[in-house]
Order: sequence, then structure tokens, then C-alpha cells
Amino acid sequence: MQPGGAVLRGIGATRDPRRAGAQRWTGYGHPVAPLGSDWIDVLRGVVDRSHLITGDQLSPMVDSLVRAVDLTAEAYLVDLGQTVLTPVRAEGAEPVPVETGAAGRSYQLGEIIAGTDRHGGRVLWVPMLDGTERAGVLRVGLGTGVTDDEALRRNVWSLSGLMGHILMAKIPYSDRLRRMRNAGRLSLASELMWHLLPPRTMATEEVVITAILEPHDQVAGDAYDYSVDSHVATLAVYDGLGHDLPATQTTALALTAVRNARRAGVTDLRLLAARADELLLGRPGPIGFVTAVLASLDTSTGVLRYLRAGHPAPLLIRKGRLLKELDQPPRPPLGVRGGLPGEVVEEQLEPGDRLLLYSDGITEARDDAGEFFGEDRLVAFTERAERDGLAAPETLRRLGAAVLAHQRGKLQDDATLLLVDWSAASHTRLFPAFP
Repeated sequence: MQPGGAVLRGIGATRDPRRAGAQRWTGYGHPVAPLGSDWIDVLRGVVDRSHLITGDQLSPMVDSLVRAVDLTAEAYLVDLGQTVLTPVRAEGAEPVPVETGAAGRSYQLGEIIAGTDRHGGRVLWVPMLDGTERAGVLRVGLGTGVTDDEALRRNVWSLSGLMGHILMAKIPYSDRLRRMRNAGRLSLASELMWHLLPPRTMATEEVVITAILEPHDQVAGDAYDYSVDSHVATLAVYDGLGHDLPATQTTALALTAVRNARRAGVTDLRLLAARADELLLGRPGPIGFVTAVLASLDTSTGVLRYLRAGHPAPLLIRKGRLLKELDQPPRPPLGVRGGLPGEVVEEQLEPGDRLLLYSDGITEARDDAGEFFGEDRLVAFTERAERDGLAAPETLRRLGAAVLAHQRGKLQDDATLLLVDWSAASHTRLFPAFP
């Protein structure tokens, strides 16, 4: 079963370029405007110059190149908490909020948003993606003779995509970019954990996977992981015992054990869990354990297999409503002696289903009156976001913000969310709509 049946064929189709008058199509269903020679020179220049410049030189570089087409440009990098967008330049610059303004709306909605600068000049705010990971936005200033039409928007969208790839590739060896991305100082535990995690979002034409960790600057024992190859997606969420660096170390060992076994070709979820047990039980020092959900999804058929290790049950949402909790009795947490190895359970998804994995830091977040955020509130928020047509990454960003607001910005425990959309249409929400 394909996710969406005929919808997949419509969205993923590639028109035959040999047909007279046919337009080339991208993988997500938009025709690509032909590039003029000036734009070819711009994109070629971005690629050629990017090899040797540092990350904080990216904005001046792209700005100098787009002058040839009567534009200006500046890249804005989003922080790990997805609260501010910071101009990527060597000298200091004020960030702009994600929650308000044209730049923020562009980031939230994944759309190209028109606006004006402080001098009244015309500006386009363009989503900037690395693959499907939201890296930030690109501010494009329009010269007086430039027409804001579909061809221009397609060209700046291509430019923004190229800049997103390059910007994220520069982060591993730029402390200045990391400071921008951290929007403050990370704890030692959080610094270690973020180095272990995959990007927050990835997508194919069959599935969208997105995750968040809160609080991003203090997270310790929580983590998520995934891998996607061909038509198999492996998924995991973890919650280590305790807080601070010891919890991070325990979770990091469990995550690494599972990941290492998976990369060696192990696919049985029980064997993956056993590898984590072996590593955690064999280490010296205080006893530590990790609750987890390990899962795999066949993205061509929708067959989900999962194993719970003392962790909250995943939620299955269908047609904007909670269908069920996947509450098969769990095996013991990873790193706990004794008990049965657990049962791998199979669930058949339907096209359009959403799967939500989370840690108890979400549902057990308390407000000043001691009221839990709770599973009901979690489900209601997720259902409403789906009915509103929000893309999966924006659903989680807003949900994370709601959980933080419930505790006045100070979570008592780490909170993790991982959302999976099995759909042939959900990836289209990640990209701008063109006429």
C-alpha cells in the first residue's frame, strides 16, 4: 500500500522532458522556472566561493553576488530553541523573533513572505532549508527595477535552498555560528547531547519525521534518533534516569549502542535493545537505565513495528483524531536486569496517519497550580494542528512552546517529541506554494 495511493503518483510524478512544451518538475510537485544566464552565474558563484569562506562570511558573499541581478541578500540562522533568527555576519546584529513579523511567518509557514525594510524598500523573506531541516530564512531586498513575480520567487527559492545546505555544512567548524544557533550558553550535558542527534526534520515523498527537545539549552537525559534508507525508517526516543551530565552519559551510551548495532545490520528491535542492555550493564559506576521506544516503519506499506522499554505509549492519530495508544505491555527499561525481552508489536498504518512519540517531561509538566500538561492537552493540541493544516515541524515547535508556557518557561524535566507523518502529501507542506 502506498501512502496516499493516487496522490503519490500525482505529487511524485516527473513529466517527460522530451514532450513539447513540458516543464521540468521537482520532487515535490512544483515546475522549475528556467534560469537565465545571470542567475546561473549567481548560483555558480555561490557554490564556487563557498568552498573557502568561513560561515560568518556567507551573507556578505551571497549579497555581493546577487547585486548582479539587482538584489541584496542576508541569511538568518534559527536557534536550537526556534525562538529567534540571527543575521549571519561577522559583526554583531540584532536577532528577530520567530513568533512575530514577516521573517517569523516565513519560517513558521514555510512560505515566501513579502514585506518592507525600515527604509520602505521591498523585501522577500524566503524559507531556508537544509534538505527539509529548517535552517532559517533568507532576506532578499528587491531593486527598484525588479518585478516580484513567480520567476523571481522560484529563483530566490533555489538560492535559499543552496544557502541552507552551505550554511549548515559550515556549523560544525564555526564557533560563531554555534553561538548564533545556541542563542545563549548550553549546559555541558546539552552540548554533548546535541552533538549526538540527527537533524530535527527529514522527509521523503512517503514520510516526514520531525522532533524537538526542550529545554534546548539544558536538556540532559532525553534524546531522539532516526534513520531512513529506501523504504525503511527506524525511530527511537530515549529518557535516561536522573538529570544533568550523568543522565546524558547514560542516554548517550544507550543511543550509541542501538545506533552502532543498527549500522552493523541488526534489524530485530529486541536485539537492538539487548545491545543497549549489554553496554549499560557492563559499565562501571552507578547503575543507570533508560526508558525507550524503538520502532521501524516500512514507508512503502505502512507496517509499523515497535518495542516499548518502560516508556510512555506512542499515540496514533488518524483523520485528526486520536485513534489509540500503542500500549502493548513494555519490557524493562534499557539497562535493567531480568524481565522478558519484550514483544515486538506490529501495527498497520493508513495513509495520512500521524505517530507521536514523547517522553513524560511533556505530559508531566506542571503549572503553578500543580496541574499537569497531560496527555489530553497533548492530544488536543496535535489534533488541532493537523486540522489547521500545519506542517509537522511547525506543529512540534508550537507544541514545545505551549509546554514551556505551561511551566512559565522552566521545565522541571526534559521533554522530547518525535512526530511521524506517513503520507504522500505531508512533505508538500514543507515548501512554498507557487501559482
